[in-house]
Amino acid sequence: MHLADLDAVMAVQAACYPPSMQEPRAVVRARLLAAASSCAVAFDGDGVCGYLFAYPSRLGAVTDLGAPFAPPPQPDTLYLHDLSVAPRAHGRGLARALVEHLLATGRAQGLRHAALVSVQDSERFWTGFGFRPSRAAGADAGLATYPGAAVYMARALHQLSL
Repeated sequence: MHLADLDAVMAVQAACYPPSMQEPRAVVRARLLAAASSCAVAFDGDGVCGYLFAYPSRLGAVTDLGAPFAPPPQPDTLYLHDLSVAPRAHGRGLARALVEHLLATGRAQGLRHAALVSVQDSERFWTGFGFRPSRAAGADAGLATYPGAAVYMARALHQLSL
């Protein structure tokens, strides 16, 4: 993802989320600047049609809705903060491709876990990637910033050999 993609990313966000879940352009821009290597977009013939914002974090840390990313000095987790695919591009496997790409990025960075906050009844989608609901100390305060039911989910990034 590049700064030149920001207008299109904001349009995808507006198409996918109710106003109560849309995050300000300044925050989205700051996130991209803080973690460009773990933010990705998907394109179709009309331009950007999906995105995934993620950043290196610590297991159990939840980014408040509307807050900037704060990558810690010693991350162990790839935190997937926001995945959106424009309605015009649904059914093409773009969400899956974005998630798989960034999970591979997290593994390549040596991170041990991936985590996220499931919103809009998306738990089933995330379970398909191996994420499971998880109780994490300190996560409740961050979860409270999301409207509706929000569930913290996590998974290991690496499978251990037996």
